[in-house]
Amino acid sequence: MADIARLTALIEPEATALGFELVRLAMLPSEAGDGGMALQIMAEDPATGQLVIDQCAALSRRVSDVIDAAEEAGEELIEGAYHLEVSSPGIDRPLTRDKDFANWAGHEVRIVMDKGYEGQRVNKGLLGGLEDGMVLVAEAKAGDVRLPLAEIHTAKLVLTDALIAATRPLDTSGADELVEEEDAEEKADD
Repeated sequence: MADIARLTALIEPEATALGFELVRLAMLPSEAGDGGMALQIMAEDPATGQLVIDQCAALSRRVSDVIDAAEEAGEELIEGAYHLEVSSPGIDRPLTRDKDFANWAGHEVRIVMDKGYEGQRVNKGLLGGLEDGMVLVAEAKAGDVRLPLAEIHTAKLVLTDALIAATRPLDTSGADELVEEEDAEEKADD
């Protein structure tokens, strides 16, 4: 399939060199519906918690170059065809790092535990943070639960009004130019 540990070792320094932090790296079925696979890279600029299009493009170019160089040197990092997806984590971001569980405490979260977990597999409630390797969640029905971080399959913020209010606004730089160009094109057509 794919050597995620080796890919992370190659990609993380490229993200860091651009001033970004790697949020998640995963091989997932392609959303194109073609049966192929996608190497998904989520990263963020620590100053904004997001990546804008130009930042995604810069990281994508660097990642493509480093993967191509490794493959030309004889490494097989990803078996078969795939495409590269570089994105910002978004508002309802996945929680993948210890600091994510601390930084987003107070917001609603949906956590799915590994299949072998002894207990409720899906947990949804108010994130209380991280304490001694345990994720704290206040659930409406079960009350306060402690989930072992090492046994979490996926964790993701739930989109709520409170989360939207707490999230930094998206960078709209360049948006004015797009509107002005569209207006100019419409006037030229008239």
